[in-house]
Amino acid sequence: MITIRAALADDEAVLAKLDERTWTPAVSPAPPPQPGPPSFDDGTHPGDVLVAEHDGAVAGYVRLGEGFPIPAHRHVRVIGGLAVDPDRRRLGIARQLVDAAVAEARRRGARKVTLRVLGHNTGARRVYEQCGFVVEGVLRAEFRIDGHDVDDVLMARPLA
Repeated sequence: MITIRAALADDEAVLAKLDERTWTPAVSPAPPPQPGPPSFDDGTHPGDVLVAEHDGAVAGYVRLGEGFPIPAHRHVRVIGGLAVDPDRRRLGIARQLVDAAVAEARRRGARKVTLRVLGHNTGARRVYEQCGFVVEGVLRAEFRIDGHDVDDVLMARPLA
């Protein structure tokens, strides 16, 4: 059984380990995460993260934050990270996390949810599309990863 809950400060170490296990150049242009905490810092608090549990163990998370810190952008929430334990993929966890993030964004008064995904990450793009996200823009060759140009795909879902 899969349950979704708000993250707790005590989840920090297991979320950091999950980041280590899931990072690849296929999912992030950033350098690999450093071992161990912090998953929570000045920019991310436990209240910004939803955690999926499968059979009592943390199986994934989604990070939901604000966009630009200006009043004109207050109606938008941003999915800024999604990870699922490699041993628990293909169970629908990613989709449940995205759906939960959309519901939480709506609860917080958002009228739109946005995200960015690497063009070659077709698995994640498929999950986002299944959750109602559409491509709003593509930054062509925005990243150079392992000697290849990679697009940065901007996706969004209106909530109104």
